[in-house]
Amino acid sequence: MAPVLLGLLAATLSPVWAWALDVDAGDFVPAPDGSTVGLLYVQHAERNRIYAQGQRAAGNPRLVSDVGIARLVHYANVGGLTVGPQILVPFGRLDAGRDTRALGKDSGIGDIILAAPVWPINDASSRTYLAIAPYLYLPTGSYDRNRSLNLGENRWKFNLQVGLAKGLTDLWFVDLTADVMFYGKNNDYGSASLKQKPLYQGQAYLRYQFTPAANAFVGLSQTWGGKTRVDGVTNDDEARQRKVSIGGSYFFRPTTQVLLALGRDLKVENGFRENARVNVRLLQAF
Repeated sequence: MAPVLLGLLAATLSPVWAWALDVDAGDFVPAPDGSTVGLLYVQHAERNRIYAQGQRAAGNPRLVSDVGIARLVHYANVGGLTVGPQILVPFGRLDAGRDTRALGKDSGIGDIILAAPVWPINDASSRTYLAIAPYLYLPTGSYDRNRSLNLGENRWKFNLQVGLAKGLTDLWFVDLTADVMFYGKNNDYGSASLKQKPLYQGQAYLRYQFTPAANAFVGLSQTWGGKTRVDGVTNDDEARQRKVSIGGSYFFRPTTQVLLALGRDLKVENGFRENARVNVRLLQAF
């Protein structure tokens, strides 16, 4: 693998698993006021292709990630609006191999995330839910300037997300989400400083509710933007990524739900392309 391409990957793929803020189908349907919800996310993803400016690079690359998030949410009514303050703690392992083994590996804790979505619209009678969700990423995760792959980013980030969940019929629902990620500066990026332009993402799910306890969904996501700048030099590394997912969720107990989703990348402009991704989420309401 060419050193120039490895340098591009080092600039754009740390951490490879946290480029954007993905949501699950039904995420913006809030639990009743006073509820506390604990969630555990686990994702396994494999990547065996690399792209630069839309063209597949030669070689035999490999990057495997096994990552998770522990999340705690409390729903409350404040001034007539539903709010959901929460904390998210990422963790996991990244491991590069084959022609990209020089990227190395990392494991540990990622950057802690604080969030507080607010629902201006929470109307169960019309099955309409609209939320505005700010997320603040704290530079608390595992980071080493000498590693190409890191679970932490050594910089502050802020994401502003707007999500709509709408019932089209008694059984069909659509979930639409748009967000923008703003990045602080990493002044300890090797011997340089790293800046990054905002990253945008749009997500859409079509969801079918078989019963109040069970659903199936298909989703599509698109990201764009996010070019990096290292010591004043702009990289041609815009993170255009399109991916698809399919899955379902089931409440096997009144307060316990499991969600399973399978997915892969459809198109990547720069960086690794996922050929397989498995997401599992366990939810427990208290």
